[in-house]
Amino acid sequence: MTVLGFLARTLGKTSMVKPSSLLKPVALTRIPGRYLAHQESLPKLPVPPLKQTCDCYLAALEPIVDSEMLKNTQELVKEFQAQGGVGERLQKGLEHRSRKTDNWLSDWWLQTAYLDYRLPVVVHSSPGVVLPRLEFSDRQGQIRYAAKLIAGVLDFKSMIDNETLPMEYLGGKMLCMNQYYQVLCSCRIPGIKSDSVVNYALNKRPPSHITVVHNYQFFVLDVYNSDGTTLTVDQLYIQLEKIWNSSLQTNKEPIGILTSNHRNSWGKAYANLIKDKTNKESVRSIQKSIFTVCLDAPMPRVSDEMYRTRAAVQMLHGGGSRWNSGNRWFDKTLQFIIGEDGTCGVIYEHAPAEGPPIVALIDHVVEYTKKSEMVRTPMVPLPMPKKLRFNITPEIKRDIEEAKQNMNIMVHDLDMKVIVFPHFGKNVPKSYKMSPDAFIQVALQLAYYRTYKRCCATYESASLRMFKLGRTDTIRSATSDSANFVKTMDDPIKQNIEKVALLEKAVKAHRAYTDMAIRGQAIDRHLLGLKLQAIEDLSALPDIFMDTSYAVANHYNLSTSQVPAKTDCVMCFGPVVPDGYGVCYNPMEEHINFAVSAFNSCADTNAARMVQALEDALVDMKTLLDQTPKAKL
Repeated sequence: MTVLGFLARTLGKTSMVKPSSLLKPVALTRIPGRYLAHQESLPKLPVPPLKQTCDCYLAALEPIVDSEMLKNTQELVKEFQAQGGVGERLQKGLEHRSRKTDNWLSDWWLQTAYLDYRLPVVVHSSPGVVLPRLEFSDRQGQIRYAAKLIAGVLDFKSMIDNETLPMEYLGGKMLCMNQYYQVLCSCRIPGIKSDSVVNYALNKRPPSHITVVHNYQFFVLDVYNSDGTTLTVDQLYIQLEKIWNSSLQTNKEPIGILTSNHRNSWGKAYANLIKDKTNKESVRSIQKSIFTVCLDAPMPRVSDEMYRTRAAVQMLHGGGSRWNSGNRWFDKTLQFIIGEDGTCGVIYEHAPAEGPPIVALIDHVVEYTKKSEMVRTPMVPLPMPKKLRFNITPEIKRDIEEAKQNMNIMVHDLDMKVIVFPHFGKNVPKSYKMSPDAFIQVALQLAYYRTYKRCCATYESASLRMFKLGRTDTIRSATSDSANFVKTMDDPIKQNIEKVALLEKAVKAHRAYTDMAIRGQAIDRHLLGLKLQAIEDLSALPDIFMDTSYAVANHYNLSTSQVPAKTDCVMCFGPVVPDGYGVCYNPMEEHINFAVSAFNSCADTNAARMVQALEDALVDMKTLLDQTPKAKL
């Protein structure tokens, strides 16, 4: 059923408004209760059968562990799933948890994947998004664009507030929309051992301000008039100009850089920072704000070829303490970055949401900023935006210095490469009736195998949004079928026809695993659930979780994500292991945007080399298909 068909049906029930109003970009009419009714209709995340997960786990290990290790693990798995054994008991515990919660996984996942994770959110967790370069190169252009962007986000927010967001579907199934309600008015709060997330959107008086940061100085900008209407683009421009003009000093302490430190260090510094009443109020204003806009100073110029890479690091970490790393509050869920030199993008704190809702918001905002402005504003004088004050004690100054040093180490360690693969996009795999995502993932396997002569544990995120409060599971892209293909591809003795057959099989295997994952039948979250159930039961951790194979399976040398967007943008993130790569891509119709990251501190990894291997693999796979007459299905 189409989105409008579903909405018309929903609206028929609530009889609030004629469906025609949904054809406007934003329905002005509220549809109270629509979101809740939609959420209630979603199925619960299933707990997969134990035997199925155990069998799939062993199959997933085949290409990445040696035969000796595999043999040992087979014994452990057999023991784990024996009748009346520990696996069965834990499985029953999970099934019980599933019956009494909306989603047996979501709270555990938020806690273990994000809030308990103690490395800095910068590079290690928060993704960045690079938007197409803009045509301005001065402060007027920067402020004008920022004003339009703010108006665009508020336009999107009105769809969230009015519950008129278009429903999303995957394979004809409705998706959970909860993440859209988590990204605005929310913030991560550091703790000494574990963090938390606060969301002020549902307060009796929800926030009506955003935070703007310029030259490390934070301001509260009220974006609603007293009658509830949003400020126009002209009004926002005037307010942003006031902010710019009252933050020209460049010698201010970069208080925001504290948020980039190791979570335990920041947790301690935070407790100390908010002992002071003024500081506490200032921090609370940032946390409560709808989102943050960072007006960045220009970064060092680079060649056009290097521009996207430089923009990616500006989004991920700001370039270091000399540049824009202090011009952030990295705990804020959503920060829009607008450079004076036309560099634009986003960084988001990952705990509340995945990429797709963020990208949907970005697509909406980018389209909105292209519209010419219709409204001329009556020039009502607006109050001066409030500057947030911080009292900086010698101890806080020391914390800032430590955070600066650690940030600069991270900046030097991140090896980033962003490219546009120009030879083809989704069009080529589709012409061979192959899934573009599966085709790209198999190319990644080939690139890695050619570089390291082995297969590695590979993570690709799969959406679980078909289920209520669903987040992600893992698509394991390294399969026996992909291994057979990559080992055969460069074998001169093998015929092309055989290679094509193996390529098709590898692509189909990836597609099948993807389908299994989005239906809630993948293995990784289930295994994690069984492990956490054992911890919750205070029972001994089963041997399969202490086994070397389990450690290898969870050491993702390739951490990957497809984040498609209408906008010609690319998302980027850091590797998840010291000797790994982070690979994010946006496949467009005739080109593919790739962002590949590694760490300079690892001698074995190199982002530029991996990008080259990936480009070669994609071209070689296309050539193979083109040259093999049987390949045309």
